[in-house]
Amino acid sequence: MSEMLTLPTTVIRPGDKRYPSLSRGFNQRWIAAPEYVRLVRTPQETRAALAEAVNEVPQDPSRTRITVRAGGHCYEDFVCGEDVRVILDVSPMCGVFYDSALQAYCVEAGATNWHVYSHLYPVSGKTLPGGSCYSVGLGGHIPAGGFGLLSRQHGLTVDYLYAVEVAVVDADRKVKLVVARRDDQDARLADLLWAHAGGGGGNFGVVTRFWFRGLPEPPRQVLLTALAWDWKDFTKEEFAALLTAYGEYFQAHQDASTAAGKLFGLLKLNHVSNGQIGLLAQVDVDDPDGRQAMADFLEAVDGRIGPAATKMRSVMGEHFVHMDVPRVMPWLTATQALNSSGENRCGKYKSAYLRKPFTERQIDAMWAYLGNEEYTDYVNKQALIQVDSYGSAINRPLHDTAVRQRDSILKLQYQVYWTKQDPDEDAHLAWIRDTYRATFADTGGVPVADGDVTDGCYIGYPDVDLNDERWNGSGQSWETLYYKDAYAKLQDVKRHWDPLNVFRHAQSIRPAAAE
Repeated sequence: MSEMLTLPTTVIRPGDKRYPSLSRGFNQRWIAAPEYVRLVRTPQETRAALAEAVNEVPQDPSRTRITVRAGGHCYEDFVCGEDVRVILDVSPMCGVFYDSALQAYCVEAGATNWHVYSHLYPVSGKTLPGGSCYSVGLGGHIPAGGFGLLSRQHGLTVDYLYAVEVAVVDADRKVKLVVARRDDQDARLADLLWAHAGGGGGNFGVVTRFWFRGLPEPPRQVLLTALAWDWKDFTKEEFAALLTAYGEYFQAHQDASTAAGKLFGLLKLNHVSNGQIGLLAQVDVDDPDGRQAMADFLEAVDGRIGPAATKMRSVMGEHFVHMDVPRVMPWLTATQALNSSGENRCGKYKSAYLRKPFTERQIDAMWAYLGNEEYTDYVNKQALIQVDSYGSAINRPLHDTAVRQRDSILKLQYQVYWTKQDPDEDAHLAWIRDTYRATFADTGGVPVADGDVTDGCYIGYPDVDLNDERWNGSGQSWETLYYKDAYAKLQDVKRHWDPLNVFRHAQSIRPAAAE
C-alpha cells in the first residue's frame, strides 16, 4: 500500500526553515519576528485563519498587529514590523479565471503582476495596465491604484475594478467574507469597493479576490526604446534642457486617442556616481502613428541636448535594458524584457505627483543633490529620481475611485538602495531625505496636494517621513498628501468595516468617530 502524502503545515513558526524567508519582504530593511506566518490557500481558509488570529491572546503584549503579505513589496514596515504578531500570507491564493456569475475576470489576491500578464493575457487577450515589476502582489498593488506602462493608454488598474471579496472583522471579533461590487445596492458595500480602488492596502480587511470588467486588450506589438547619456557630458544647462523637454512633451501630449498620448516614458536621473542618466520608452505600434510618435518623442528630448545618446551600462533602480536601437516586439515579450524586481536589498522611497513641468528651482535642486554641488562625496550608483510619464487616460477615469490625483502629467519616485551589511545606511537615508526636501523646498519640503505644480504623494510608495515635522513642514498631513478630499469617506468606511482597527500601521486609515 502506497504511503499517504502529507502536506507540510501552513503555519510557519520560528525554527521552521521557511520562517526567515516568509517573515520578511522585498525590502530587507524590515524583518519581522511574528509568532507565526500562516499561508492561506482559499477565501474560506483566510476567513478561518483571521478568525483564529483575532481571538488569540498575544504571547508578547508588544507584538499585537496582524498583517497581510502578498508579493512582499511594501516599502515601509507596514507588513514586517517589529510589532507584528501574525502574518497572513495570501501568496498561495493566486488563481486567474473568468467568473460567469459576475461576468468578470477574477484574480485572487496572491497573484502577482506576472500572473496576470502570463496567465490572463494568453487565455483572454486581456490585461491589467499594471506595473513593470513582475513579483509585486496584486493584494497591495490594486488597492493602491496601481499603474504601469499601459496606463497612459488605458488608465489605472482600479479603473477596471468591479468587485472585491474581503475577510472583515466586526465589533464582536467575528469574521465573515463579504463581496462588494461597484454597482451594489447596499451603499456600505459599494463604499467598500470604492475604498479598495485607491485607498491603500492593509486598511479594511484581508482581500481574497478581485473581479475586473471591461479589461483592455494590450497592443499586439510595441516599440521599446532604452538609451542613456553619460553624466560627464552634462552641464547644468543641458540637464535643465533635458528635464524641461521631458516635462513639456508629456504636458503637450495628454490625449489617449493619439499615439503620442499612449507613449510611456521613464527617465532615470541617477546620482552622478552611476555615470549615466537613463531613459526607457514604450509606444503602441498597432497604432499607425506609433513609430512616428517615438521618433518625435526622442527628437523632442534627445534632440534638445548636446550629450550623445548611448547604451545603458548599469542597473538603474529596478531596470536594466541593454539595446542598441528601438526595437519592435510583441507586447508580452516587451513586458517580460522590462520585468525586474531588482536585487533583494534595503531601500527607501519617496513620491510626488506633478501637474506641470519642473520649475527652475526644482531643477536646480535636483542637479545639486544628484551629486553636482551637494553630496559630491556620496557614492551610490543606486540612488536616483525616476520620472514616470503620467496622465492621458489616467486623467479621464471610467468610474469614481479613491485615487484623487487625476490631473497630473508626471509621477516621481525617489529611490535609494543599499545592502543589509552596508554600514552607511544613515548616509543613504540622509541623501534621499535631503534631496526630496530640497526639490520641494518652496512648499515645506514635500509636494503639496492641489499645489500650483504638485499634487501630493502616492500611497503605493509609502513614506513615513511624511508623518514627521522634521521632513514635512508643509502644514499638510500625510492623509491629505495621499488622499486629499477622499480621506473623510475612507475614514467612514474604515469605522464601519474595521471598527476594532485590527488592520493598522503607521499610515493606515484612522477610523472616523462614531456619529
